[in-house]
Amino acid sequence: MEIRSLDGDEPAAIAALLPGFRETMSLELPGDPPVTQALLARLFQRRHGTERIVLAAYDGGAPAGVLKLGLDLGDPGGPGHGSLWVFPGFRRRGAGRALADAGLTALRERGRDLLLADAPRAEAGRRFAAELGADLIGESVRLRLRPAGPAHAVLQAAAARPVPGYRLVAWRGACPDDLVESYARAWSALEERVNGQARVRRPSAGDVRAREAEAERAGHLPHVVAALPEHGSAIVGYATAFVRGGPMADVGETLVLPGHRRRGLATWLKAGLLLGAARDDSRLALFQVFNDTANTAVVALNRKLGFEADSHWSTYALKT
Repeated sequence: MEIRSLDGDEPAAIAALLPGFRETMSLELPGDPPVTQALLARLFQRRHGTERIVLAAYDGGAPAGVLKLGLDLGDPGGPGHGSLWVFPGFRRRGAGRALADAGLTALRERGRDLLLADAPRAEAGRRFAAELGADLIGESVRLRLRPAGPAHAVLQAAAARPVPGYRLVAWRGACPDDLVESYARAWSALEERVNGQARVRRPSAGDVRAREAEAERAGHLPHVVAALPEHGSAIVGYATAFVRGGPMADVGETLVLPGHRRRGLATWLKAGLLLGAARDDSRLALFQVFNDTANTAVVALNRKLGFEADSHWSTYALKT
């Protein structure tokens, strides 16, 4: 078993991994659309403020599995967080352990001592984690919503109930110049750690533009709806989604600043976001979002809007 370091932004690396990754996802998540090269490129893309480690196990010259980790450059001692996959035809041959060992070595070389990996909740994953000595530290739920299904009426009703004293502003692509500084300040209140992404501690307009450029490189179109006071110019909440130019879109952040919570802003924002994105792209048939099950408020909001649980994911921690 040979371990190779790959560049996740290199098209040749993505092309080499695509057949095995596509076969893996068809078994692990059979209800999903087939993995495309563009989607895989997005998953392996280096994110703003991070270092990306991509290690592939090769068996007889063929890719047998892959480990990808994102390292937050603003947290030099923080974990490498990502996922480890062994392709179906190569399981039980040691590829998974070889990748985990290589990942721990790469982290130690960078002064880090914790590897976090997300995987679909399943008995095989639990057994593998136990063999490695990894601990289960959290769980996430993948929620999905079909905008043309029964949830459509729920979204319409929520979007039709404005919150007194506030107004909504929506955009696609780049944030308007007159809002970008305010958008960055609101973003700074986001505390949730996202797999493989950096937590930008003091976001600036430049960070907003960098994230927009990142989405553009991946072929994703950001949709954003922001809430502002009726007679003010400061963003006090926002919700995002990323449309892939196909049947499925990823819902991103939903944030309301502390002084403006418990007024219905998150429901109003998100309903308007989903309806607007679906209206703008007739191909869009499905929204998906991953939520930490410990974040009960966000899970409840999504269920209220019509999202339904589709699968559960486990996060395992392995120390060097």
